[in-house]
Amino acid sequence: MTRNADPFNEHDLQRLQLFIYFIPVLGFFPALWALYRQQGDRRQQIASRLSVVLALGWVLSYALLGAGAQSSANLSFSLLLANSVITSGYFLTSFLLMLRVWQRKPLWLPGVSDIGDRLP
Repeated sequence: MTRNADPFNEHDLQRLQLFIYFIPVLGFFPALWALYRQQGDRRQQIASRLSVVLALGWVLSYALLGAGAQSSANLSFSLLLANSVITSGYFLTSFLLMLRVWQRKPLWLPGVSDIGDRLP
């Protein structure tokens, strides 16, 4: 019985990379680096694109809603509430994508994955 004694084979390390890509906020940087270097297999490229699109969408909406809350006294509460819902949704989506990686299911979100496929 000559089984590989290495507990961290290449496939497990690739899954670990996918988990890292979906860490909210912090996973954006390794995902962007993987896209820039064009490294990894197809699944890693899909995951990194998805992570980058989600993070950029969250940052853009967070900044716009925060700026709108600062400039409008009447809509301040509503915009800050929308901001917290967007942030909670981003964190929950990242967690659900981590769960899909753990279950070895395909990484696809309607609309978001289509935008990620158009990235260079």
